[in-house]
Amino acid sequence: MALHIAEHFRGEIVNCDSLQVYRHFDIGTAKLPLGERRGIPHHLIDIVDPDQIFTAGEFSRMARETIAGISARGRLPVLAGGTGLYLRALLDGLFEGPSRDQALRDRLAARETRRSGSLHRLLRRFDPATAAKIHANDVPKVMRALEVCLLTRRPVSELFQQGRDALRGYRVLKLGLFPERDELYRRLDARCAAMFEGGLVDEVKHILSLGFAPECKPFESHGYKQALQMIRGELSPRDALFYAQRNTRHYAKRQVTWFRRERELQWLRGFGDDSNIRDRALQIIAERF
Repeated sequence: MALHIAEHFRGEIVNCDSLQVYRHFDIGTAKLPLGERRGIPHHLIDIVDPDQIFTAGEFSRMARETIAGISARGRLPVLAGGTGLYLRALLDGLFEGPSRDQALRDRLAARETRRSGSLHRLLRRFDPATAAKIHANDVPKVMRALEVCLLTRRPVSELFQQGRDALRGYRVLKLGLFPERDELYRRLDARCAAMFEGGLVDEVKHILSLGFAPECKPFESHGYKQALQMIRGELSPRDALFYAQRNTRHYAKRQVTWFRRERELQWLRGFGDDSNIRDRALQIIAERF
């Protein structure tokens, strides 16, 4: 869909996927190969190493610089990807939270190890509004929210309303693909299977051979986590695929829940490779701009 829009409106694509920013993580993130990009410039892909910390705030800063450059060339910035927090950081801005406190994080991690789900329960006590927006299994986000609460002694939801710098100078149109659920899950299962068949485990072995630790953040993602477990002998190939498919379906469901709360998002009831859906998207864009 993004390629189709960029072709028709002289666009350049800006990645809005939190995993495609990492170098070497290609198969499991479904990065589009260079030969399939139709000559359309793609930005914010392969910009950090797997052991580097990359935050939504850093994405917002880099994305704003990128779209300013695209606009200066007289072209249309087309954001593509499903990381809702990145999109919100770009459009609405983020508050300047405190720096990471590793000692505090270690204590929180130990608590979660002893009692799974305890961090989310603790966050519900300190900041119910933020806890309601974060899935209990998303430990990194829960931990960061708790870290901010404990260091500032204020709820994240309160801080978030202060000091944000919203994007200015652009008209924004948000399009969301919302296909029928059973067909979406079928495609997700097929894509997971294709990733394992297409060398995902070998890709993980290669990344490890480059000296990157299995604790690097992108290894926590669906598919890569199961490939690691398979390499360690903790999962059979069959079970690795089963859990990767299941977790991907669950994540897709959470994405829909997130974007349903996104203001002024227009849903297209189908897939991006459906000609009717593509034509409808072009029509909406032409009417808006």
